[in-house]
Amino acid sequence: MDRWRRITAQQRTLPDEAVPVVLSHDGSHGPVVHAVSDAARALGIREGARVVDVQAIHPDLHVERADPEGDRALLKRLALWARRWCPWTVAEADGIVLDVSGAAHLFGGEAQMLRDINARFVMQGLRVRLGLAPTRGAAQMLARYGAQGAICGADDLGAALAPLPVTALRLPADTVRLLDRLGLKTIGALEAVPRTGLMRRFAGTAEAVNPLVLLDRAMGRSADPLDAPADAQIWIARARMAEPVLDPVPWLDGLAEDLCAQLAAAERGARRLRLTVYRVDGEWRARAVATASPSRDAAHLVRLVTGKVEGIDPGFGFDLMTLEALRVEPLSLHQGRLDGTRDGRADVAALLDRLTAKLGPEKISWPTWVQSHKPERVEGRVPALAGQIEPPPQVLRERPLRLFDPPEEVAVLYAVPEGPPARFRWRRVAFVMARFEGPERIAPEWWRDRPGTRLRDYYRVEVTDGRRFWIFREGILGDRRGGAPRWFVQGVFG
Repeated sequence: MDRWRRITAQQRTLPDEAVPVVLSHDGSHGPVVHAVSDAARALGIREGARVVDVQAIHPDLHVERADPEGDRALLKRLALWARRWCPWTVAEADGIVLDVSGAAHLFGGEAQMLRDINARFVMQGLRVRLGLAPTRGAAQMLARYGAQGAICGADDLGAALAPLPVTALRLPADTVRLLDRLGLKTIGALEAVPRTGLMRRFAGTAEAVNPLVLLDRAMGRSADPLDAPADAQIWIARARMAEPVLDPVPWLDGLAEDLCAQLAAAERGARRLRLTVYRVDGEWRARAVATASPSRDAAHLVRLVTGKVEGIDPGFGFDLMTLEALRVEPLSLHQGRLDGTRDGRADVAALLDRLTAKLGPEKISWPTWVQSHKPERVEGRVPALAGQIEPPPQVLRERPLRLFDPPEEVAVLYAVPEGPPARFRWRRVAFVMARFEGPERIAPEWWRDRPGTRLRDYYRVEVTDGRRFWIFREGILGDRRGGAPRWFVQGVFG
């Protein structure tokens, strides 16, 4: 909900705090509540309820669409950002778990660490509920159902969890209903009941939803390790100056050689680079370049970056400069050719890099292939640095290399009942057909073309002077999609 408020506030006026607001996502039987505001929660609205049922009770309810993918992406970014407090963090469906073992003393103790975490989240416009416990499960339960910032040690773990509801174990709804019918509404009641009967009742239940397994993990009787993903490797070279300077060019060679040495050790090549200068007034300026293929040629990278530094405003000077590989790809070590010749593909990639850096990525492009019935739609254009040239799609019949877009209409001078015209005029020149091959029928793309689009019958035609054309008839007599059929030249062979 906080993320929605922060994004919406930049686009339009937010509803008043007193107005109940819910975020919804699609469910199996219509939209369901994904998140609720404080005002909506005060009315008893909970996540998982059907929106239509809630609106029937609260007509003034304000409903907005949720963005679960955006929420998950934000949680992942926050989990990495939270490594300022400890190196082991994991993003979950509705929170972040931190293993702060051996790290709390760096912030003045556990209580001071929680205050620092809360303050830094608030500065970002995000509210957070915190809990600290010896086990992962207990910390999650305290954060969601305990007092804000609750801290418990190993000795008072049972007493701290006992008053919490069994829903704190994050059980499925049917399991919660079963425990409620058995009179087990709190963690303390579940802990006090004899285990034998419950073990038989939940035998065969998956560990992730078994209340006894989850309780043992929360109490520390069984292991519940935190599988934190490793930090993404950063490929960066830094240059610190003894005093402010105005020109970054003299330091580019050293930065590129340092960065390429790091990439070579890992058999990687850079596809996107960013040069950043940090000015003495606290400001920074950055320039980015990309390459057509993975590269760790320091001289080539320096040439690319040099063309970008002219527009950097150094202000009163800068004393720190970094060259970072934002995107890398595998690039194995390879030996040069024994005959001493150069690889032509590497020369083409280097040329594309220089042209793109000078003219811009939108000015340098090459063809790509699109699945389409109509020949003029098969070829598209993409930036040269977006990928490699793909082979053309396989076709069963011969097609000309040169196509006209749009096709050019021809005038029929003498028609025959079947086949292409015996004589036609194109570009003010009359041609006489010598032989032909076809037809090849291509139907309209009904999902793309407007209603009434006519089919095409294509012919390969050779005229008396030896030239060959690819012509087609648009429509057939009696198709009720227009008047008489029309003829067009689509392409020229040879």
